[in-house]
Amino acid sequence: MPSSAPAPRGRYAPSPTGEIHLGNAATALFAWLSVRAAGGALVLRMEDLDRPRVRSGAAERILADLAWLGLDWDEGPDRGGPHAPYEQSRRRAEYEAAFERLRAAGRVYPCFCSRRDVAASASAPQDPADEVRYPGTCRHLDPEEAERRLAAGRPGAFRFRVDEGDDPPFDDLVLGRLRLGTPGDFVVRRADGTPAYQLAVVVDDAAMGITEAVRGSDLLSSTPRQILLYRALGLSPPVFGHVPLLLGPDGVRLSKRHAGTSLAEMRDAGLAPERVVGWIARLAGLRPDDRPIAARDLVAGFSLRTLSASPSAVRIAEPNSF
Repeated sequence: MPSSAPAPRGRYAPSPTGEIHLGNAATALFAWLSVRAAGGALVLRMEDLDRPRVRSGAAERILADLAWLGLDWDEGPDRGGPHAPYEQSRRRAEYEAAFERLRAAGRVYPCFCSRRDVAASASAPQDPADEVRYPGTCRHLDPEEAERRLAAGRPGAFRFRVDEGDDPPFDDLVLGRLRLGTPGDFVVRRADGTPAYQLAVVVDDAAMGITEAVRGSDLLSSTPRQILLYRALGLSPPVFGHVPLLLGPDGVRLSKRHAGTSLAEMRDAGLAPERVVGWIARLAGLRPDDRPIAARDLVAGFSLRTLSASPSAVRIAEPNSF
């Protein structure tokens, strides 16, 4: 009798920079539903590398808010697990080891350009996601000159060297088969020595055995870069699923600055978690109405394929309209 496919390992990785809002909650719900429907495990990881932006107590409040919503997880900062620690700020050694592997292989180079330099470059083309692509100013800098600048204390970030035509196709669990174009050389270590998001998330997902990465569609343009890093490090990428974003009443992606949309505010206003879950389910096209429903009651039969791939964002009429 043929063996069945192994159960997926998913993750939700919030940044403890403030309260978790409705858009974050929707992404967490979809990631949770996807692995629970397949009998898999969910890892919760705190992406807290950007220390100046981390707010005291935010991580604990995020855990409490997700539990209030009806979600649970199998590994995380509060539960431990075989891949601890589950806070990025405690995993710096793993990122440094991966960076040194890339450096030894000649896949990274120091860059002394500021963001303003890149934005001001008349020759800077656009990345597929309409981002300004790095024009390669330091790509061909003499290695000895680069080392002299670093030795003299001049701050330099390190960029991953993307070869022409590095345009990896991938199958998205929501959006289908995609090919986004060749990205520009991107930062893997910032000038202050902090590992960049692209490198940290690849190292963590590989180390934690993540096979399914469900996240917001605002991170779609990161996927080709991360696939290239997986390949360069000899690692296997997970399957990605980019879920629709929620927009605030101003038509901008929902964020912590939108008043009345955090789970804490909703809970304090007396809303039941089932009400919030029901509203998210209707917005995502999972149900025809927004009647209250517990998260666990959406598990049976759930598939990311049932989420609408277009449009990629759903607009909220006004905060607290539910």
